[in-house]
Amino acid sequence: MNYRVRYTRAAKDDLVRLYGFLVERDIDAARKALNSIHKGIEFLQEFPFTCRKATPDDPLLREMIISFGSRGYVVLFDIEDNKTITILAVRHQLEEDYH
Repeated sequence: MNYRVRYTRAAKDDLVRLYGFLVERDIDAARKALNSIHKGIEFLQEFPFTCRKATPDDPLLREMIISFGSRGYVVLFDIEDNKTITILAVRHQLEEDYH
């Protein structure tokens, strides 16, 4: 089953911010990072329950680690129902937490 992926405004802003940070330093790395994030999110369309729970209280709030170089990105998402996933936030692993 493929889930439909939605993005909150905050998650879209995160992607723009992350891309903007890298593009000033290395445009090729910025493209590769964005591509890695998109590939990770494509994986969620089929296997969202394979990702770890973000909190023990909510089994549908999950996070995915996306490797990129020696570090990576963390995607916070909510499994809304049996058809929809909502991306809530995207952070670099060195950033402050999004909780």
